[in-house]
Amino acid sequence: MVDHLNSDHPAELLVGPETGDDAAVWRIDADRALVSTADFITPVVDDARTWGRVAAANSVSDVYAMGGRPLFALNLVGWNTDKLPTELLSDVLAGGQDIAAQAGFVIVGGHTIDDPEPKYGMAVTGTVHPDRIWRNAGALPGDVLVLTKPLGTGVITTAAKAEMVDPSHLGTALRWMATLNREAADALHDFAPHAVTDVTGFGLAGHVAEMAEASGVAVEIDLSVLPLLPGALEAAATGLVPAGAGKNRDSIAAVLEVEDGADELRVDLCLDPQTSGGLLAAVLPEYAEALVRRLPGAAVVGRVVDGEPGKVRLTR
Repeated sequence: MVDHLNSDHPAELLVGPETGDDAAVWRIDADRALVSTADFITPVVDDARTWGRVAAANSVSDVYAMGGRPLFALNLVGWNTDKLPTELLSDVLAGGQDIAAQAGFVIVGGHTIDDPEPKYGMAVTGTVHPDRIWRNAGALPGDVLVLTKPLGTGVITTAAKAEMVDPSHLGTALRWMATLNREAADALHDFAPHAVTDVTGFGLAGHVAEMAEASGVAVEIDLSVLPLLPGALEAAATGLVPAGAGKNRDSIAAVLEVEDGADELRVDLCLDPQTSGGLLAAVLPEYAEALVRRLPGAAVVGRVVDGEPGKVRLTR
């Protein structure tokens, strides 16, 4: 879509737009590089402070996905000043500050526009060693794929909007969405991942397809072992699957293969657009068990194989 806008890149740009990676990385010197990313979302829950926490955790996730640590952030706000009180916006920003304090970065300002639909997120700057950047390219045949958070935030929040969700299931989903990927990134540093990304709007299958294409490999996802949020299967079974899941399926239709007899509800959840999802890492199989033990909610969800670059096969 934006390929025609890409110009020649200077040597300092270590990670640009070529593989659709999570953030840009710019070398400062031999030992330091900056990680830069921006993201914002519409409300996922009525409680303003909780939404602020989720949006901030979602925004900073890309820095962790590159192997970096966040330094500072700018708030990005769209607000309907005619219909929404500024006190509510204060609650949203307080949620963002909660996450900044927890993660150890500083919010140094930001920008607000008048918008009919409220939006909140951050532009985040972090740092990483130039030799220790994690990219979404680099997965190797024989690697296994570890996902560090359970799936289903899309169907759970869609069910919540329809007032058809168990409050405890929504609460669990919101806790996971507001959970930083810092602990997962800290654990991954000990296991030398070959490729890393975070799972957000394109769903697990969409982000796997990006990793597979960038790495020149194919991937198999085992639907039977997907870690799922409580209530996710039930919400999907009632048809409360967000429209984004269908768009995700259409976007990777050319490379997606679904095994005959696969559970369609689990296929939907593999395509479910996530908000502040977990990290997805390609690691050597001998590391997988120890990694999963360190991260409650994590699971091995598939493997990297030789095959058509970008091909994603969903197995039963």
